[in-house]
Amino acid sequence: MDRLRQRADFLAVANGVRANSAAFVVQGRLRDDDGPIRVGFTVTKKNGTATERNRIRRRLRELVKRLDVIPMRPHHDYVLVGRRAALHRDFATMLNDLRQAMHRLDRQPAKPAKAVSSEGGSRQENAKVNANENAAKAKDTGTSRNPN
Repeated sequence: MDRLRQRADFLAVANGVRANSAAFVVQGRLRDDDGPIRVGFTVTKKNGTATERNRIRRRLRELVKRLDVIPMRPHHDYVLVGRRAALHRDFATMLNDLRQAMHRLDRQPAKPAKAVSSEGGSRQENAKVNANENAAKAKDTGTSRNPN
């Protein structure tokens, strides 16, 4: 079992199926390659200070270590998103929650891969497109922001 480390991999898993729990959210995604199971962990800043976030992350890593590999499917990526409740929730309960969440992930149909749309892009590109659209609208209505 390997770790997810690159942002692009985390974003790809975020588009997959998910199962919620009180202490974490499990996200899963089938990969197209024949690689091993990969697991990533993330905890947002709203969950507390750095030491609290690290403690949540450590508890999530230990959950995955103690979980049997059987519920995890080969050629899949998983991400555990920690919640504040993971700090004080009973560890045995969290382990049971993870088993149930993995079972729920298996029952959900896999989401199709999203096609890359031309509407995406950087903020600058979107701002240019919006400015061009606004200029075209102003031209059609005969009004303009610039009085000159």
